[in-house]
This record gives sequence, C-alpha cells and structure tokens, in this order.
Amino acid sequence: MIPRILLCLALCLPAPAMAENLANKLFGAKQAPSQQDPMPIGSYARGCAAGLVELPETGPTWQAMRLSRGRNYGHPAMIGFLIELSQAAAQIGWGRGLYIGDISQPRGGPMTSGHASHQIGLDADIWWLAPQRLDLSAKARENISSIPMRSADQRSVTEAWGPRAAKLLKIAASDPRVDRVFVAAAIKIELCRGATKADKKWLQKIRPIAGHDTHFHVRLKCPKGARLCETQKPTVADLSNGGDGCDDTLTWWVTDYLNPPKGAKKKPKDDDAPRKKGPREFTLADLPKQCRTVLASD
Repeated sequence: MIPRILLCLALCLPAPAMAENLANKLFGAKQAPSQQDPMPIGSYARGCAAGLVELPETGPTWQAMRLSRGRNYGHPAMIGFLIELSQAAAQIGWGRGLYIGDISQPRGGPMTSGHASHQIGLDADIWWLAPQRLDLSAKARENISSIPMRSADQRSVTEAWGPRAAKLLKIAASDPRVDRVFVAAAIKIELCRGATKADKKWLQKIRPIAGHDTHFHVRLKCPKGARLCETQKPTVADLSNGGDGCDDTLTWWVTDYLNPPKGAKKKPKDDDAPRKKGPREFTLADLPKQCRTVLASD
C-alpha cells in the first residue's frame, strides 16, 4: 500500500511543464515572423511579438552577429532605430558603425538560453567592439568576440573607454524612442563623473545592471498605438525632480553589490525580469493570450 504522504506528493502537487509545452521551445522553433501587423504583446520579459521584421545581416554601417541564434528580428521601430544609430556611430568615428547582437526571435517570446527580456522586439544588444570591417562571414561572426568595457574587478572602465563611447551612449539615450539603456555600473559612474550640470538630462536613461561588460542594451518605449504592449514602470526619479541616477545609490554597485554586508537585502533590479518563475519555465498559459495567435499564425 502506498503511504498517503507519497500518494499526495504524486497527485496533489502540480506536475512540471513538459518540455514540448514550454513557451521557449515553441517560440524558439519558429524560424519566420508571423504574417500579422507589427505588435509587441505583453512585457519585455513576459510576452511575444507579431509582425517582426528581420534586421538585414549586413548593411552599409552594421553587421548582425551570431546569426545561428536567429535573434536578429525586431519591431520595425527597433530596426529603424538600430540602422539610424549605426549611421550615427559611423559619423562619430565609432569604427565603421555597429556590431549588433541579440534583438528578438522571429516571433519574440522566451528564449531557450540567455535573456530574460528581449521578448517583444523592443530590446537590442550592441557590442562594444567598434567594427573595423563590415564584411565578416557568417562563420567569422560566430567566432569573433566583443571586448569588455568594464574592468575585471567591476569597479572601473577599461582602456577601451573614451569620448566616442560616451558620445555613442548619449546619442542612443537622447533618442525619444528610447526608454532606457543598460550598461555596466562602472560606465554609468564614469559618465556621471564627467557630466556637467547642464548636460545630465540624458543620463536618467542610462541604467547600471550586471552582466553588461561587453555590450550595452537598448530598450525602446512601447510604440505609439501598440495597445497590447506593457509600458515599463519608471524606477528613477522623474526628470522634473532632477533625477539622473548619479546620486549616492550608484556606488552600491561597486561596494555592497560586490561585497554584500551580512544580512543585506538585494537591490531591486532595474529590469522587469520575472521574480517567481523564470522565462525558461513559462508555458503559453503564462504569456498573454494573444501569443497563441502569434504562434499559430502563418
């Protein structure tokens, strides 16, 4: 006879999602965008996207990297922004433009590896390696790596940092389409150190976050008319109150974050990564209902 407690463990607890029902497997298997009007659906870390478009693998001022991942798809607003930013990068002498990393999968959604966000076509990673050539083969793009802009001890920028890197971030953050730009904390500290009072407005959008030493991450606002897109809640004081993120709390990233005092609470993330359930565990039921239509669309 099976003990009652073991029987309950087998029958009373919810069964883990089968691998074939996981949202990241379903969306990761799609190799083309849905034939629908463009629409980001849900939040940056819990959603999907209809009608995404592909960033061409190579352009006059950019190359898409790691093509085997199939993550060079974005909302038309994001693709347009990236092309324009690459043109601006070339004009300021940031190599010949930009090497662009992950944007989203063809239909967005959770990924099988890597990002918690990048799910609705409005996030993009841009390499800190300034392109000296834009004729890399697909194989070369798999093997080449970006460079760190943050020191190994995470407390300062590297020798690769300079005025052009700062200018590139300012151009990105000053664009009205941009909601925020995620960078290594050492970069934000360096920017705050060199900024004048009259030139700090754009710094409000520059946000320190872990894991961004070899690239910066641009996040666009929900485009106008995107009724199914969830706007991100602000986490830095409104500009009308002088908030620029350059206050004393910034030092947390190079002090308590690196060596947490005993019993210290973790700093809340400046991202909307899910807390209770990771993106790799999401099923379709965890995503907005419209994602079923996106998945089933031609």
